[in-house]
Amino acid sequence: MGNIEEQKHAVTKDGEVHTDKVEQTIDRIPDDKKDKILQDFDSFKKYLHNRIKIGESIGLGEEQLAKVAEKVAGYLAAHEEPRNSEEKLLQELWKVGDEDQRHKLAHLLVRLAQSS
Repeated sequence: MGNIEEQKHAVTKDGEVHTDKVEQTIDRIPDDKKDKILQDFDSFKKYLHNRIKIGESIGLGEEQLAKVAEKVAGYLAAHEEPRNSEEKLLQELWKVGDEDQRHKLAHLLVRLAQSS
């Protein structure tokens, strides 16, 4: 099961995914760092790209990555104001999509970040 510090994270180094811990993990990011990540879309994509590379390195597949991306997107749509037009568009698409469409959008975000 991993050590106590690792239990705080949504993804453990042995590849276990705990999507129920995504919000807690995001909440632990300091506001200034969160602002830096979300300040422009390229920063946001770079951050996602780096996190996806970490996930891939511990063996996460696209479906697992998409499930985490889905939780992150849901959190951002509910708790963060978009900082640019791209984030605003993603938030609007997220809000009008049903569960299946949101899951597909999460897959697209993973692929977008992988190609960055």
